[in-house]
Amino acid sequence: MNDVVVVGCGIIGAAVAWRLSQLGLSVTCLDPAPGDGATFAAAGMLAPVTEAEFGDDELTALNLESARDWPAFAAELADATGTDLGFRRSGTLTVAFDAGDRQQLRRLLDLRGRLGLPTEEITVEAARELEPLLGPRIAGAAWAPDEHQVDPRQVHAALLSALADRGVDVVRRRVVALAEESSGGPVIGAVDDHGTTHRAGVVVLAAGWASRQLAPSAVTVPTRPVKGQVLRLDAQAQPAFSLDRVVRGFVQARQVYLVSRAGGEVVVGATSEEQPDDRRVTAGGAFAVLRDARALVPGIDELPLVELTARARPGSPDNLPLIGGCGRPGLVLATGHYRNGILLTPLTAAAVATYVRDGAVPDRAAAADPRRFAPTVSGGRP
Repeated sequence: MNDVVVVGCGIIGAAVAWRLSQLGLSVTCLDPAPGDGATFAAAGMLAPVTEAEFGDDELTALNLESARDWPAFAAELADATGTDLGFRRSGTLTVAFDAGDRQQLRRLLDLRGRLGLPTEEITVEAARELEPLLGPRIAGAAWAPDEHQVDPRQVHAALLSALADRGVDVVRRRVVALAEESSGGPVIGAVDDHGTTHRAGVVVLAAGWASRQLAPSAVTVPTRPVKGQVLRLDAQAQPAFSLDRVVRGFVQARQVYLVSRAGGEVVVGATSEEQPDDRRVTAGGAFAVLRDARALVPGIDELPLVELTARARPGSPDNLPLIGGCGRPGLVLATGHYRNGILLTPLTAAAVATYVRDGAVPDRAAAADPRRFAPTVSGGRP
């Protein structure tokens, strides 16, 4: 019997397990393919400013809190494992393709200005000075200088190394159900596809969009799959191609991004489809991503296309994650991060560790309380 079983070992589950092990707890992770879900596809933009959207003020506040945690989190993990995480301050250049896109960009700049976020509109000429490879047809631009990026695959590899160093078992089996002491009683473990019950005092459900399928009866975990298709290009053999900043943009109201890494990889994405996690890249999805990316940076035409990836992000009804207790003894949630799983990793891991130790998440993570989805009783209170 362990102190904690973590169901799911993507970047969220692995980071949670690492923090829990640092409390001196015995921890086991269960995942048939650790890091092969949304973590595998993620581009790694740590962009709380350019992710700020209308109606998402609470999510923006969460993102900002976690972005402040990232430098210390990355330094600690890198020191513990000797791994290069690809963590660097690159800033984000957002560009608008046409006049309509420029209007949308200015609406978002107005919102972000009211929130006091560090971003500003710049001229097209200034944008070209920052990134000379921008295409000839650009109608507007904005610059957010303080945003970072990281390589999620490298972070996940480092977390697995850190877990091994701390004696955390990563069991490559699929969880088929959570074990309950009795119907509606405390959760006491997880049952894998070999029929083994992994007992624990606490179970952390961090299974991405599939968390909903594993939640016990009467526990509301409204996660859903939102499929994204991502392409990876190789600029290593093209010294003339160089992007120093993350480039995001609007192309006739469609969003697209390009993230360039030091080793020559260029990540281009992503679609957002209310579709199951079939992991199939479609011709239309790949075409749409490339069409819009090359409208902003035509030079990608010369780069080899080395990988096409489709994975589903774990969406929630209000775009906020579910972090903390859910009203069922023994069960803690760490799921529903949608597009912000990489960005929210440090905050989520710290909040879950605090909850397991103290019985409550810190105030800065209170907006992600899973009980906001609990069935209501008389008076409308959960």
